[in-house]
Amino acid sequence: MEINLISDTVTKPSHEMLQAMFNAKVGDDVFKQDPTVNAFEKMVADLFGKEAALFFPSGTMANQTAIKLNTNPGDQIICDKWSHIHLYEAGGASFNSGVNFNLLDGHRGMITAEQVAAGINDPEFYHAPLSKMVGIENTTNKGGGACYDLEELRKIKEVCKANNLKYHLDGARLWNAIVAKRQHPKQFGELFDTISVCFSKGLGAPIGSVLIADGETMHRALRIRKIFGGNLRQSGYLAAAGIYALHHNINRLEDDHRRAKELGLTLQRLNWVEKVEPIETNILIFEVKKPLDEKTVIEKLKAKGILISSMGQGKLRMVTHLDYKQVLHEYVLEALEKMSF
Repeated sequence: MEINLISDTVTKPSHEMLQAMFNAKVGDDVFKQDPTVNAFEKMVADLFGKEAALFFPSGTMANQTAIKLNTNPGDQIICDKWSHIHLYEAGGASFNSGVNFNLLDGHRGMITAEQVAAGINDPEFYHAPLSKMVGIENTTNKGGGACYDLEELRKIKEVCKANNLKYHLDGARLWNAIVAKRQHPKQFGELFDTISVCFSKGLGAPIGSVLIADGETMHRALRIRKIFGGNLRQSGYLAAAGIYALHHNINRLEDDHRRAKELGLTLQRLNWVEKVEPIETNILIFEVKKPLDEKTVIEKLKAKGILISSMGQGKLRMVTHLDYKQVLHEYVLEALEKMSF
C-alpha cells in the first residue's frame, strides 16, 4: 500500500469522471469547434461573473499568459517572495515577458495593501522598472494553504486602481479558499482583472487550468496561448473532466481540510515535532526538532507506505486530496502516533 501525501496533484480520475470524459462530444478546439470546451469555458466564466474564459493545459501556462497580457517587457510585477509565478515557473516571466519582480516579504505568502503601495515605483522615475501588475496567490502554496482575507484583497484592488496596475490572481487552489472561507467565485471575479484556476489539484481532474477575464482580454489570450504552444485539438475529453469536477468535487474539499487539521492535531502531540504551522485548507507544514532531520522522517514514513515531501530547513509537508480516503487517513494517524526517534 502506498499513501501519497506529497501533493494534491497526484490524484487520478474517478470511474465516474472517466465515464464523463469517454462520453464527451468533441471537435477541433483550435477552431473553437469543440462543444464541450466551449461549454466548460462559459461555465467557468459565468461562475466568476466574467465575460470569457480559456482552457489551458497547465496553471503555469495560464499564469504566464496572464503576465504577458498584463505587462510589457521591462515592466515589474509586485508579489510575495514565495509566489508561484516567481519561484516555480522556471523563470518564465523573464523569459516569456521580459519582466522582473518586486518581491514583498509577506506573511505566509500573503501581502497587504500597505506593502503593495510602498512597493510601487514612481512612474516618472525612468531609471526604475514600471510597476505594472500585482500578483496574488490564493491559497498560498509555500505558505501552507493560507487564505487571503477578502477585505485585504479589496484594499489591494483600490491601490491597483489608484496606480493603474493590473491585478492577477493565481488561483491554483482557489477552490479550497472558497470552501474554507464560505466565499463565492463572483467575489473574486469582481476584484481581479485576470484569474487562473486549476482543476488538476483539489478537484481531481487529470489536466487543465482555466484563465478568466473580460472578452477583449481573452480574445488576445488566444494568440498568446498559440505562441506558447498551448492549443489543443479534441480537448473536450479533458474539459469534460473539469465539468464533472465542478459538479461533484468542490464541496467535498471540506473532507480534505478536516483531515489536514486532524493530522496537524496528531503531529502537535508528538515529542519529535517542533512546530505545526496554522492549517486552513489541505496543506500541512510542520517542523521537526533538532538534531532530527527531515530526510530521516521521510524515510521512516516511506517504510510504512506513506509519502510526504521536504521543504528544507527541517520543514516537511503533507497535502490531503480526494484519493486520500478515510481508511487511509486512519492508518496514517495511527502510524504517526506510534512513530518515535
